[in-house]
Amino acid sequence: MPRFAANLSMMYTEHDFLDRFSAASADGFQAVEYLFPYAYDATELRRRLDDHGLRQVLFNAPPGDWDGGERGTAALPGREKETLDGIDRALEYAAALDCPRVHVMAGLVRPDATPAELAAHRDTYLATLARAAERAAAAGVDILIEPINGRDMPGYFLSRQADAHAVVREVGAPNLKVQLDLYHCQIVEGDLTTTLRRDLPTGRVGHLQIAGVPDRHEPDEGELDIRHLFGVIDESGFDGWIGCEYVPRAGTSEGLGWLKKHQHDENHQNHQNHRGDNA
Repeated sequence: MPRFAANLSMMYTEHDFLDRFSAASADGFQAVEYLFPYAYDATELRRRLDDHGLRQVLFNAPPGDWDGGERGTAALPGREKETLDGIDRALEYAAALDCPRVHVMAGLVRPDATPAELAAHRDTYLATLARAAERAAAAGVDILIEPINGRDMPGYFLSRQADAHAVVREVGAPNLKVQLDLYHCQIVEGDLTTTLRRDLPTGRVGHLQIAGVPDRHEPDEGELDIRHLFGVIDESGFDGWIGCEYVPRAGTSEGLGWLKKHQHDENHQNHQNHRGDNA
């Protein structure tokens, strides 16, 4: 049964950030994720989680100069120390928030990068991720990498699922995993049912995320059959979290009909199964 985490960077933006925890809890969420915690004291974030019975399931490591347009540094030669210093900072927050996953962004590459330059980016990525995973393993934290579509983030180093899984296999660290965002995957390559059935059983997928395609609103709007995809996820036995990383069309709480319908369908199915077991 899928478990859903509210993404507080995109959802509940009608509230100040620290008030989004209570809003998510009031709507029935049991977990949250967001981009970055670093503008806030970890003890304050911990208090918000505890006060509202929430679990922190994911956030990102420092991404470089985000406001200046950077989107991570892990694949950028010459930025290795900065990346690993950011990993150490992220692990401090992960310990304070009891968060088991940190997403590490790769960074942007020039569209005219030569094959030799792309190879240097990949070598840097592999080496840096190996060191990041080693540090995170000592803290009991998984490092995640996420393919991101080039329409939303032009030039991002990692865009395809197969490439992400190849990186994870080559690094070989058991706590390095793929963050599979069905929104990005649909835009880049589609074939989501096959992707889920192929990749979830490998154990290399550490986190899922959803949003409607093409507009990144509620997941039941647009071209995805989200009910079908939830069924595929259930069939796989995936027991992780699904992050709701979408921009509500008009009010977060007002747009949660998809979640209430899913929960109703799940409860009905469980009731039917229970009746069948007792027959």
